[in-house]
Amino acid sequence: MNKTTLVLALSLLTALSARATNKPAVQMQSQPSTSEDKTAPSYDMKAQSIIDLQQMQQKYTQLAQAIPADKYTWRPEGGTRSVSELFLHVAGANYGIPTMMTGTTPAPDYKRDGFETSTTDKTRIIEQLNKSFAYAIASVEKMSNADFAKAEKKLGPDANDGDVIYILVTHNHEHLGQSIAYARVNGITPPWTEEEQKKKAAKPAAD
Repeated sequence: MNKTTLVLALSLLTALSARATNKPAVQMQSQPSTSEDKTAPSYDMKAQSIIDLQQMQQKYTQLAQAIPADKYTWRPEGGTRSVSELFLHVAGANYGIPTMMTGTTPAPDYKRDGFETSTTDKTRIIEQLNKSFAYAIASVEKMSNADFAKAEKKLGPDANDGDVIYILVTHNHEHLGQSIAYARVNGITPPWTEEEQKKKAAKPAAD
């Protein structure tokens, strides 16, 4: 192979290599980013949010009932929420988060200051959990699916009421996990888990 042929061969290889290297980048640029997705959701956001909140209410109240009253002042360590404070934190958020939406009337009996430490009484705390979930669910029931896209500029340039409901639902999920951990550390199995275990134990063995 003479010098001229060698130079041409190297030039061709370099061009092919550059083309192969640049091709994925071109393909990636042609793909729309997720922020440009304008498709409508394939489910009823209002209905799904309400179902989720109803399920959370059931689990929180079941767990609160299962934890003995003398454990309501228990906390994992200093500087953390006690059982009573955790449940009241959840209730307080259920009262507070919906008011981030313009036009939502605050719960008349809820006062944020000192609410989390206002009581350690088991019966009163369970009552607050139920009342707060009823308020949160009612706030969603008043919405239409179109309201989920209603802008809330005070929360951010792209914020809307759907974001508020997302915060409401995920906050409950986050602290349900924490509540389960509190219960299990104290030797308490969540009632819904205990029920499933009983069903499995009662089920006859397969032949």
